Amino acid sequence: MSGGALQPQLDAFLALAEPALIAFRRDLHMHPELGYAEYRTTERIAGRLAAAGLKAQILPRGTGLFCDIGPEDGPTVALRADIDALPLQDEKDVPYASTVPGVAHACGHDVHTAMVLGAGLFLAQQAEAGLLPGRVRLLFQPAEESPGGALDMMAAGGICGVDRAFALHCDPRVDVGKLGLRTGPITAACDKVYVKVTGPGGHTARPHLTADLVYALAKIVTELPSALSRRVDPRSSLSLVWGRVAAGSVANAIPDDGIAEGTVRCLDDQAWHRAPEMMKALLESVAAAYDVEASLEYVRGVPPTVNEAASVQMLRDAAAQVLGEDAAVPTPQSLGGEDFGWYLESIPGALARLGVRRPGSGDEYDLHRGDFDVDESCIAAGVRVLAATALTALWDGGRQGEAEPVEGAALT
Repeated sequence: MSGGALQPQLDAFLALAEPALIAFRRDLHMHPELGYAEYRTTERIAGRLAAAGLKAQILPRGTGLFCDIGPEDGPTVALRADIDALPLQDEKDVPYASTVPGVAHACGHDVHTAMVLGAGLFLAQQAEAGLLPGRVRLLFQPAEESPGGALDMMAAGGICGVDRAFALHCDPRVDVGKLGLRTGPITAACDKVYVKVTGPGGHTARPHLTADLVYALAKIVTELPSALSRRVDPRSSLSLVWGRVAAGSVANAIPDDGIAEGTVRCLDDQAWHRAPEMMKALLESVAAAYDVEASLEYVRGVPPTVNEAASVQMLRDAAAQVLGEDAAVPTPQSLGGEDFGWYLESIPGALARLGVRRPGSGDEYDLHRGDFDVDESCIAAGVRVLAATALTALWDGGRQGEAEPVEGAALT
């Protein structure tokens, strides 16, 4: 499908649908729900899909859903949105501020949801006219921040039969109308580690008669990060950073236990899978040298999100069609976690960063802050990119030929 054919149809659809999509986003923003508590959000999404004649399948926990659009005899492309909010106070003075104390959409998941919904409604019009060369699956995933929602979506069959998956994430550092793209790792694995060190304890005047637990803990805290980084390819960016270390209560007593807690981040999937085993072996080695016992609790978070080159090119082509030839811009790697990586461990796809900053604005918002907000014209931009990307991916993997899209209808 040519960009010349698609653009006017998206214009017509959004002329009617954009106000309703903005209102939908604001409704979600006013009523944020934390991971696995998104019952109202799930109901609202399902209701909008039902009004368009689409049937949603709600996940077994009762939050999150997915919905298929189009025929089953072609390729299948998934568009993913996350629907949960953060445990933060909304600090904005706007009419659509959160009405739930201590909970806010401070990461743009309400925007992601509105964009995927809008793209789905536009694509449903194509399917109704028989012009969609395959199937599009809309994934409205719970509990991205927890995390765990991606695994629930996968367990419920959310990516069964899916050939590629795409997602957009708000980026407040990029202007509306721009799309940040990167091939390869775009976000990192993020795991939590808990180390407990135990020993007999004793008096600080006689460390030679006991195990100097604080000294041993200090060695573990300082030696593990450097030793771990030298067991893997430096390009994996495997890092261990401690956030909490505690031991003892008085100056003249060697304690009998201590703890260290931190995070492991990594950009390479193979190194991420090896990290727990490597860390356990290194921990035991250091602890043995100082005659203490050490235990490790390694809590998996999310894998790195590794964008496939062909999928990134589809996003680039789509952005050029519907946002302009210069819309795609490079975006840096982040060591933040994003559970879209779970999908990309199983199927190819890509995550892109959508500009949400008002052009020319001096505002410096950031994600996970109570004052986070977006220029709501980004919703229309996201709908354009997602719809065009889905069509690009379906035509690349589906039947040959070209068809004209049909006029989009307003959001009901």
